[in-house]
Amino acid sequence: MTGITVRNATDADFDAIVALNASEVAHTSPMDRTRLRQLDVLSVYHKVATVDGQVTGFLLAMRDGCAYLNANFAWFSSRYDSFIYIDRIVVGAQHRGLKLGTSLYRDIFACARRMGVRGITCEYNLLPANEPSRRFHDTFGFRQVGTQWLGDGSKLVSLQLATV
Repeated sequence: MTGITVRNATDADFDAIVALNASEVAHTSPMDRTRLRQLDVLSVYHKVATVDGQVTGFLLAMRDGCAYLNANFAWFSSRYDSFIYIDRIVVGAQHRGLKLGTSLYRDIFACARRMGVRGITCEYNLLPANEPSRRFHDTFGFRQVGTQWLGDGSKLVSLQLATV
C-alpha cells in the first residue's frame, strides 16, 4: 500500500461512491448517480478516502439550515441551530481495519471546528441493530439524544450528537 488520503469528492468519483453505497445499502439508504448529484449539491462536506488512489470510502454531510428533505435531518433541525449532519459514511468491506472511517471523522470534526459549528449529528440503526456503528460512534463521543421509527416502522434509529 502506497498511501491513504482523504480528499474532496469529484464527479469522477461518483461511480465508485454509488457502488460503495450499494454494497452497504442495508445500513444506509439507496442512492443512484442522480441522487448522489443532488446530495452533493446540498452537502457542506463530501469527501472520499482512497487507498493507493482507489476510492474505498466516503462521507457526505449537510449543514444546518440547508434545504435537505430528510426525516432525521428535520428532527435535528427542529432541536439544534448549529450542526453538521452526517448523512452517510461508507467504507468498503475489503478496506475495513485501515481506520478510513476514523480518518474521515477526524477530518469532519476539524472542518466543523474551522466553521465554528457546535455539534455533529448522525443516526445509526438500533433495529435492525448496527453494533459496529454504535461502537465506532462511541469512540468519537457521540451520545443518543433521541430515537425515531422510519418508513413503515421496520427501522428504529438512534439519533446521535457529538459536541465539537
